Amino acid sequence: MKLAKIYSLIFIPPLAQYVVTLEEVDGSRLIPIWIGVSEGTSIVMVLEGGKFKRPLTHDLTINLIKALGGSLEKVIISDLKDNAYYATIILRQGDKALEIDSRPSDAIALAVRTGAPVFIDEKVLGLCPVINKPISEDEVKNFEKEIESLRPEEFFKKLDAEGGKSKGGLE
Repeated sequence: MKLAKIYSLIFIPPLAQYVVTLEEVDGSRLIPIWIGVSEGTSIVMVLEGGKFKRPLTHDLTINLIKALGGSLEKVIISDLKDNAYYATIILRQGDKALEIDSRPSDAIALAVRTGAPVFIDEKVLGLCPVINKPISEDEVKNFEKEIESLRPEEFFKKLDAEGGKSKGGLE
């Protein structure tokens, strides 16, 4: 498993979706994952320090975990099957570890709220489209412009045509 962090989170208005790009911490790979607008907004809110008077769904989930004597240990982007990423949330309750199936967007939204680390399984890195860094600021801006008019399926087809090893990328 490789430790990862959020490299970017881009909102795509025409598609009403976000693309969260995870960065391999001790490596050069970037992994783009298309996520829903609600989950993207939930992640952005935390990254920008936003607070609401009442708990949102991801806040409620963390509150429930804590109330039951647990903690979020880590999140793993664990698989890529049929053009969809999968994640596993590892909860700790005393000496017991619990593995919970999740969408990557929900797992990441929980991780940013708790500071839990995010990992990417090596098999996912072997299956998904990978962008190698370093990339320049101009390349990032060009990617953001291009992605606004590109559906996820088109992005992965383009990577295939350029010699990438795409097998998917949606959540």
